[in-house]
Amino acid sequence: MSGRASTKEFDIVVYGASGFTGRLVAEYMHARKNADPIVNWAIAGRNKQKLAEVRDEIGATNLPIILADADTPHTLDDLTSRTRLVLTTVGPYQLFGSALVEACAKAGVDYVDLCGEPAWMRHMIDAHEATAKRSGARIVFSCGFDSAPFDLGVLTVQEEARRRFGSPAPRVKGRVRKMQGTFSGGTAASFKATMAAAFADPSVIELLRSPFALTPGFQGPKQPSGSKPELDPSLGEWVAPFIMAAINTKNIHRTNHLCDRAYGADFVYDEMLVTGPGEPGEKAARAVTEDRSMLSEDGPKPGEGPSKAEREAGHYEILFIAEMGDGRNVRATVTGDRDPGYGSTSKMIAESALCILNEAAETPGGVWTPAAAMATALIERFEKYAGVKFKIES
Repeated sequence: MSGRASTKEFDIVVYGASGFTGRLVAEYMHARKNADPIVNWAIAGRNKQKLAEVRDEIGATNLPIILADADTPHTLDDLTSRTRLVLTTVGPYQLFGSALVEACAKAGVDYVDLCGEPAWMRHMIDAHEATAKRSGARIVFSCGFDSAPFDLGVLTVQEEARRRFGSPAPRVKGRVRKMQGTFSGGTAASFKATMAAAFADPSVIELLRSPFALTPGFQGPKQPSGSKPELDPSLGEWVAPFIMAAINTKNIHRTNHLCDRAYGADFVYDEMLVTGPGEPGEKAARAVTEDRSMLSEDGPKPGEGPSKAEREAGHYEILFIAEMGDGRNVRATVTGDRDPGYGSTSKMIAESALCILNEAAETPGGVWTPAAAMATALIERFEKYAGVKFKIES
């Protein structure tokens, strides 16, 4: 197999496989087990009975089970001693993830997650990046809908700008044009945990506000706030604040930071949701701005989610506009064939895990974003396996 040589028992362990998203990841891994040279994988969590039920439900009769619990550090040490990579869906990460990141960083074990909790991510960077660089562990946050399609979409449109115009664009807009499907219960739980942390610690608020919270030592130019409805002149349509922009923008600026300012030291980026033209578009934009459903107790809880039919009926389309200083621009789209929070996310994190092992052997240890760690190799995987397509539109 390609990638780094290893004598570990497993290549990948899916931690949290008895949760809703973890179960989808395990199902996906089992369904495409023959498409990659990596076939040595296992599932892990703290409840053996629930893990066995998942194994039986997905038809993976001989799939190994590992018992591990974030509250019991020696079980995490055992987990990391047996695998090359841990794929974790156990969130909110600020409540349940810190010990696992620490264990992976110390053991030189690769790690991917679905984190959309920027304050926690910054704390992990500060606490463990130096250790990961020494050990060789590649820690890759945000490998689901937040923030892989956005991170890779900016990479795609900037590569085209560089090819077409000779340099990257100083400004890129991310515009969510279509989205069918709900956010995950885990995303809602993470959002609520982040708000609670901000209430308890004012320093968290500063990290949430800053577009450069994940770029220690670098502070770029003033960025658009994206906090109010507006008529976007590049589209002729109304746009509204996009709930995931708070994490996606930070990850994209970190990609630029990790890649030696590949997009420029003065790079500007923002994300918004397209609501349409005219008065109806304006009305919809104002309704989106006032929506507080992410804080509602009526949404999906961790461990809950849509049916298979609902996941398969979901989709999304994101437009990226790279604007040059002289008025020229290039546009690219990223589309997904499943609902963003579950169906597409479960495929993307699995492919991210496979990619970091198979195609990113040269990426050194550290705390990474998907685009900075895996770049076009991950785009190719998403297109081939995960139903995520990248297209230059104009």
